[in-house]
Amino acid sequence: MKELTPPVRLLMGPGPSNVSYRVLRAMSTPIIGHLDPEFIRIMDDVCQMLRDTFLTKNLLTFPVSGTGSAGLEAAMVNLLEPGDKAVICVHGVFGQRLTEVARRYGAQVINVEATWGQPIDINQLIDTLKANPDAKLCAIVHAETSTGVRQPLEELGAYLRDKSTLFVVDAVTSLGGIPVKVDEWGIDCCYSGTQKCLSVPPGLSPITFSDKAMAVIAARKTKVQNWYLDVTLLQKYWGNSERVYHHTAPITMIFGIYEGLRIIAQEGLENRWARHQRVSDILCQGLTELGFTFFAQEGYRLPELIAVFPPVADQVEPLRKRLLNEYNIEVGAGLGPVAGKIWRIGLMGETCEPRSVSRLLDALRRLL
Repeated sequence: MKELTPPVRLLMGPGPSNVSYRVLRAMSTPIIGHLDPEFIRIMDDVCQMLRDTFLTKNLLTFPVSGTGSAGLEAAMVNLLEPGDKAVICVHGVFGQRLTEVARRYGAQVINVEATWGQPIDINQLIDTLKANPDAKLCAIVHAETSTGVRQPLEELGAYLRDKSTLFVVDAVTSLGGIPVKVDEWGIDCCYSGTQKCLSVPPGLSPITFSDKAMAVIAARKTKVQNWYLDVTLLQKYWGNSERVYHHTAPITMIFGIYEGLRIIAQEGLENRWARHQRVSDILCQGLTELGFTFFAQEGYRLPELIAVFPPVADQVEPLRKRLLNEYNIEVGAGLGPVAGKIWRIGLMGETCEPRSVSRLLDALRRLL
């Protein structure tokens, strides 16, 4: 059996992003117990740094043990009971995934859809909510990773603020890269992933629940269908001074997110958002000069995930593979109806630097 020696890649796909040496160093430190007093202190610090990153005061804010999809599952399984009505927006793969998960938990799903590459029409969505005032929740993807679309949330949050319908947001690709303002926008449940703009290896899903959401969970008529993701149990470990044992936390991953969140705090959220936009602008200018065109609607494009049509339509996949094999640069392929047609270029967290853009553009000039 050969020694493990993975290649060193520049990760410019839809995730994971490259990871700081500081995070890797933190993850190489000695293991301690998940109920060790020192680990409990680290847990408290992680929760507070997540509140600062989500811009929320929600007490139950913690990292779910699992990737971003586990956060999605945690949101749906805790907030929905069989027969509940859910309005779910679909403008890409991850809106479809929200729909699939909600239906598996017995929800009656009403979809509001947009063409891939375009945002959800907020007026159409609000009209749907007005026609379904008994909807338990409204779920939407903030940064649709499959299309590169940034979905505005402020108007929807303002509409739902005084309604019984819960506001659920998928921020897997947005947290730490563009503004995510949980309290200001009236979001009741928001989840993310560590491997995108937080630049921590995949394995945790930061999540936050408002008091309104926790009251809905407390009033459930049935038990949460998933024991592992049941926040009525998890809050006794993450949010209770007694730290009641639930499961063995992924200690090394907690060390990693601890250091990743420290890096974000030291840079400052607004500075980090500005860096993602500034570096993205440089990349987009370079791609335009090389003949690339953009998939996402202008005015709604993500800075951290750029979906583009390469200039040579019949070389979309061969060029992407050459980037990986000859230059050690990973960019993402298209999904669903745009598979084989677009690239998804990530500029997330640690990867989002001018040197990454220079390296990619230089390689593309050579290949094209």
